[in-house]
This record gives sequence, structure tokens and C-alpha cells, in this order.
Amino acid sequence: FSARIQTVHPETNERYWELLNAFKEKTGVGMVVNTSFNVRGEPIVCTPEDAYRCFMNTEMDYLVIGDFVFRKSAQGEWEKKLTFEKD
Repeated sequence: FSARIQTVHPETNERYWELLNAFKEKTGVGMVVNTSFNVRGEPIVCTPEDAYRCFMNTEMDYLVIGDFVFRKSAQGEWEKKLTFEKD
């Protein structure tokens, strides 16, 4: 695994800055780890449809797209057409 530091300022991305500050207030942790949105063998997610398909076919609990929050347990039945489980 690898990570690099990226900073967020309210002047350039106020919404994300507010989210990170709320996360810090709730958890006491002032940072998050960001990674590419894809799974092994698949291209990086490019559309909301790609994001939802990846979300439903993996062990993610939540997906946020713009103003929408999807909770896995609140989604209907989904036929897994892809498996991304560990070998």
C-alpha cells in the first residue's frame, strides 16, 4: 500500500473541507486515506453506474455520490455478476 499527502482548503473545496472537519470532530482523527476507486482487475470507476456496480459487488458499506448517500443494507437484492473476493 502507498499513500501521499494531499491537503484541502475551504477556499478551494469548501464542501469536502467541511466533511473532513466533521469527521475529525466525530472521531478525533484529522485525516482520511484516499485510494483509487476500483478493485483488482477492473478499471477505475468513471460513472455513477460504475460506482454503484462496484459498491454492490464489494464489501463497501456506504457510497456517496454528490448529495446522495447509499447504505448497502438499504439496497434491494442485487445479483452479483462479478466477484472481488480475496483469493
